[in-house]
Amino acid sequence: IPKDPQDSKNAIVEVRGGTGGDEAAIFAGDLLRMYMKYIESKGWKYEITSFSDGAVGGYKEVIMKVTGNNVYGTLKYESGVHRVQRVPQTETQGRVHTSAASVAVLPEADEFDIELNEKDIRKDTFCSSGPGGQSVNTTYSAIRLTHIPSGIVVQCQDEKSQLKNYDKALQELRTRLYNMEYEKYLNEISAKRKTMVSTGDRSAKIRT
Repeated sequence: IPKDPQDSKNAIVEVRGGTGGDEAAIFAGDLLRMYMKYIESKGWKYEITSFSDGAVGGYKEVIMKVTGNNVYGTLKYESGVHRVQRVPQTETQGRVHTSAASVAVLPEADEFDIELNEKDIRKDTFCSSGPGGQSVNTTYSAIRLTHIPSGIVVQCQDEKSQLKNYDKALQELRTRLYNMEYEKYLNEISAKRKTMVSTGDRSAKIRT
């Protein structure tokens, strides 16, 4: 099987408490500690980027970024629901409970540069409307840019000079294209997460 090109990337690891209430949050905390120890033993580095605490300890959810050599290739097999059967700290009668926590491991995003090709942009000039007297209404200083592949239209008439308006419009077009790409990336990630974790239910486990 050819090597996955994502394998050498850094990873984002998300651990969430699943079925089992407070005990699931405690288990998610135990899993996190286990991964931290594992990461240290591999000589990688981790940084917790966001977390929300459980009511009696542990975490409802925690997200960390792991950097190092071949991180995603090693950790990606941890993705899924982990199930634990034990007498929990929250239990007074000594009964065994079954709880679950879900782990999702995602490759870190590459920075994407927006390639803007002059050929893809249609430029129209027109007279600005609105207040400003002759300098505005008689010169073709307003700019409308149409990005043909994506259909995004941007116009700018704030400045008196056509060049300044063009620069501003170009900047806005770049921003909008970047946001569109970023949205695509986020949708891809959330689809990936769904297939990894499906539900945080005990029956969806990858290991007990």
